[in-house]
Amino acid sequence: MSFLSKLFGGKKEEKGPSTEDAIQKLRATEELLIKKQEFLQKKIDQELEIAKKNGTTNKRAAIQALKRKKRYEQQLEQIDGTMLTIETQRDALEGANTNNAVLTTMKTAADALKTAHQNMNVDDVHNMMDDIAESQELSKEISEAISNPSGIGIDVDDDDLQKELDQLEQEELDKELLNTGKTPLSDLPTPAVPTSEPGGRSKAKTKVVEDDDDEMKELAKWAS
Repeated sequence: MSFLSKLFGGKKEEKGPSTEDAIQKLRATEELLIKKQEFLQKKIDQELEIAKKNGTTNKRAAIQALKRKKRYEQQLEQIDGTMLTIETQRDALEGANTNNAVLTTMKTAADALKTAHQNMNVDDVHNMMDDIAESQELSKEISEAISNPSGIGIDVDDDDLQKELDQLEQEELDKELLNTGKTPLSDLPTPAVPTSEPGGRSKAKTKVVEDDDDEMKELAKWAS
């Protein structure tokens, strides 16, 4: 606005109508034109009836009726064209209004996202993730160290443990045999070892064999 306009009070710039107001006005105009179309269509039907009625009796009246019908049809065609223009404008405004709402929503979301990332940067995020990874690795090492009893100072031979286990099992077996009234195998007499050389079968050899047979029979009874 120039200095003279300010001094003498120039015309203020008026704010244009909103898209919602324009859409409402276009819809109101459409409703008015639809009513006009219905009115013209009725007039066309009436003039057509007049022309048919006077076609043979009053040719002049019939021709005048057809002229009026033609004029109404021209007006109806003009309204059809106007309706098409108004519908096009309304569709464009509704599309612009939708786009405006979408852009407003997207801008709000962008501002919110910017605010959410205001106190964050990529380097800080990477450093934080590295710290988390290091903490998890340290926690894993501590858990493994606690669960592994190393450094206690116990060094045991597996063979010695197996011998001790066999001895314990033998003791348990002996206890069971004692409870049943049978002589433990560990208390059985050791069979005599033959002293004569092979080929010289003596009576002592035969005696040892008989004793062995008796002992095997007795052992079989105990085991049964």
